[in-house]
Amino acid sequence: MVRGLGGLETAIMDRMWAIRQPASVRDVLEHLQKDRVIAYTTVMTVMDKLHTKGLLKRQPVGRAYIYEAVSSKEAYTAEVMRESLANSGNRAATLVHFLERLSAEEASALEAALQVYPPRERRS
Repeated sequence: MVRGLGGLETAIMDRMWAIRQPASVRDVLEHLQKDRVIAYTTVMTVMDKLHTKGLLKRQPVGRAYIYEAVSSKEAYTAEVMRESLANSGNRAATLVHFLERLSAEEASALEAALQVYPPRERRS
């Protein structure tokens, strides 16, 4: 089950998605310390939890780990959206409410996405 992320989890994952390469806890800590006071052990604990949740993979390097995002931010977001829809109870009504709230820019992006990847009924 995909679950939403907490504030620090989001900050860490945003950093991992932005750099698109393996990073140590220290690398992430140094970035986060630009905006907040935070302890190394806090970042290490949260990155371990993100690994347990399946969002980060890790490889031991010496006495530490190097972490890497398992998927892109877009793929994660799509999975959260898909699961939310699956758990909504009434998928059609949920989609209608979603579509009603789209901005013109979001509606255009949806139309463009459907041209690239049409629904299953329209695929060859």
